[in-house]
Amino acid sequence: MFNLLSNEALFSPPENTLFTNYPWIDYLLRILLALVLGFCVGLERKSRSKEAGIRTHTLVAVGAALYTIISKYGFNDTANADTARIAAQIVSGVGFLGAGMIMHQRQMIHGLTTAAGVWATAGIGMAAAAGLYIVATGTTLFIVFVQLFLHTDIKFFKMKRFHTYKISFVDLDDAQSTLLNEFSVKKFARIKTEKREDNYLSIATIKTEKELPGNFIKTILEKYSFVQSCEIFGDDIE
Repeated sequence: MFNLLSNEALFSPPENTLFTNYPWIDYLLRILLALVLGFCVGLERKSRSKEAGIRTHTLVAVGAALYTIISKYGFNDTANADTARIAAQIVSGVGFLGAGMIMHQRQMIHGLTTAAGVWATAGIGMAAAAGLYIVATGTTLFIVFVQLFLHTDIKFFKMKRFHTYKISFVDLDDAQSTLLNEFSVKKFARIKTEKREDNYLSIATIKTEKELPGNFIKTILEKYSFVQSCEIFGDDIE
């Protein structure tokens, strides 16, 4: 039964067919499948205005498929050729490409999901080129499903959105507790205290789910003389 459901049983052409006489047609069809599957993953990413969209995912899938075909079929005339060597380099090469999409700005990281999607798309292209059509198609469906499902408004999967602030203040006796009450949080996300000549200066990062008013920072600076600076870093999702 498993043989009947295998890729070879479903997709491998019989002998003396068009694919046997013209293998390049088979290769191009595999690349075409990788293109379509990469397009599907990229379409979902583009719909959310992510850094990598349709063109990036499509090119990654097509490129991975091309290198896999070269690795698998391009060295048949070479004795003892390591056909897995080029394919192995695709994984690390696309990893560097994905690393370029990850941005670390103001203690927040963006682009991790997109980078992981590009890396997975390369695997889809490799699977399509290797003749694992069911695996490639099924993986594409899984990825698109996960991306769509986890973005639905379900409380269990819903990500928490935090507003991140960085505040510098003279650390008096009740300064920390006063600021925690103002921001409606129980503790600082991060705090660093340095000894100055006659006092202690603290630089703290605060993350709060509370939607604070637009003039909140101005109010804090005017209300408390021990606060030297306060700025918002933006939103962070966890």
